[in-house]
Amino acid sequence: MEINQLKPDYDRKTELKAFDETKAGVKGLVDAGIKEVPRIFHHLPDQFENSVSGGMQVSIPVIDLDGVKKDQDEKKHGVRRFFEQDLEIKKQFLSRDYTKTVAYNSNFDLYSAPAANWRDSLVCLMAPDPPMPEELPEVSRDIMMEYSKQVMHLGHLLFELLSEALELQPDHLKDMDCAKGLVMLSRYYPACPQPELTLGTTKHADCDFLTVLLQDHIGGLQVLHENRWVDIAPTPGALVINIGDLLQLISNGTFTSVEHRVLANVVGPRVSVACFFGTFLLQDLRHYGPIKELLSEENPPKYRETTVKEYLSYYNAKGHDGTSALLHYKL
Repeated sequence: MEINQLKPDYDRKTELKAFDETKAGVKGLVDAGIKEVPRIFHHLPDQFENSVSGGMQVSIPVIDLDGVKKDQDEKKHGVRRFFEQDLEIKKQFLSRDYTKTVAYNSNFDLYSAPAANWRDSLVCLMAPDPPMPEELPEVSRDIMMEYSKQVMHLGHLLFELLSEALELQPDHLKDMDCAKGLVMLSRYYPACPQPELTLGTTKHADCDFLTVLLQDHIGGLQVLHENRWVDIAPTPGALVINIGDLLQLISNGTFTSVEHRVLANVVGPRVSVACFFGTFLLQDLRHYGPIKELLSEENPPKYRETTVKEYLSYYNAKGHDGTSALLHYKL
């Protein structure tokens, strides 16, 4: 067949728009009894696809922070209550405008990413200006407010430990406002009829300073380690801590943001809650670059300065395309 006779067998833009206009997200597809994953969700295998860890022995560091109060089970139940309530109630929060206190959608980069992800999302701005209770979803507002307070407390402790690890004063990172803002991202991953064709979340690194992740028992989280995908199996009562891009930048690469993804699963729904530390939506003109106390002739700056707002704008415009946004800022 001649090349000019070839025709696309589907109109991606039209299908994206049709899916978006249902306002029901991936859960709506599953509730409708879908048996095949639509092509807008199909992902091409990445270069590491055949290198999944399997029996590879990888030790994940575990830090015992006994005494840090947790309401993990109730927070996971709260996520399910929101996503499993009537669609008309969820539509009140439907938006991709992340300057809003609460935004419900499926994929933030639906129209820019190479493929859509098999999940629905709820984003809430929890600090530095906590929302009024009535601004949050009624079915989960109490636990959202309580859990965010606990994560903020944990975050302050973690930033103190990280400052000391850099041989800085304990308050150094906090004084840089690394712990000032908090965004809570709740994810709902419905069961997928063909999980081998799609992903719950594409390979990416977080665009913040630090992420505190709560995941349920189903699993699916993987990190890229030495060019291999490694399963991060859920540990009851444990939280996963990810270094973000901005912490890699200001530490001049001493700390490394971790690339990770979430697999789709025939079992579900899986729920998770990621809390991101960063001053994303503040009118903050502070420029962040490698911390001067860490630099020397032997360790010159590896990244140019940026503002959090500029970095987030670039990160969101790029979408989860499988490449690191930090490459854009590398000297």
